[in-house]
Amino acid sequence: MDVLQAIILAIIEGITEFLPVSSTGHMIIASSFFGIAQDDFTKLFTIVIQLGTILSVIVLYFKRFFQSLDFYFKLFVAFIPAVIFGLLLGDFIDSLLENPITVAVSLIIGGFLLLKVDEWFGNSEGTEISYLTAFKIGLFQCIAMIPGVSRSGASIVGGMTQKLSRTTAAEFSFFLAIPTMLGATLKKSYDYYKDGFVLSDDQINLLIIGNVVGFIVALIAIKSFIGFLTKHGFKIFGYYRIIAGVAILLIHFFVQKLTII
Repeated sequence: MDVLQAIILAIIEGITEFLPVSSTGHMIIASSFFGIAQDDFTKLFTIVIQLGTILSVIVLYFKRFFQSLDFYFKLFVAFIPAVIFGLLLGDFIDSLLENPITVAVSLIIGGFLLLKVDEWFGNSEGTEISYLTAFKIGLFQCIAMIPGVSRSGASIVGGMTQKLSRTTAAEFSFFLAIPTMLGATLKKSYDYYKDGFVLSDDQINLLIIGNVVGFIVALIAIKSFIGFLTKHGFKIFGYYRIIAGVAILLIHFFVQKLTII
């Protein structure tokens, strides 16, 4: 991986992490086009730069982090399903990450669902999140362990099914990203460390660049997304997912085999 590739991947991560379009799916496809997806450092890079996007949430919602202790307990309850399913299905999830067809199909199916989300749940205006609601949102988030589903999309829709407004569901999804992504980053980093993977000075610099770029881009993406979602809903993201999924399938089968491993 060179500096330009690191910057491009970080921009993709910053834009897509909090949009309902699947950051993991986009990172898999982008690194495949670069021909670096099979590299161990690339796999680590795509996870570790999530720290930058996590920091963007903390900065944007800094005052909200001084809410009551009850708020943190609800985040913990929502985080529990990801821990359980992540530990039980870790190897299976890793195998799915190696298949661009899985990404494409998930993008398309999720796209059609997003076209209907506003019609089904768009009139909800709830702002209160109970412990049961938090847990159910956490269950929805687990669906995003399938590459291409979108963590933010699954958890936002999960919140809307529980009568939350788009804004409330989206903001809770952003907060839930912090323990979820931090946990995934720490676990994967430990796995690489345990296997004896040692970073070079150049690789450390790439991680720093990736986190800085991801942080800046995510700041812009979150602020833009909340405003857009409140006014326009999910349809444009649904159309985008369908187009992107079909394009990936066409490229994979008729232009260039997208090789992940």
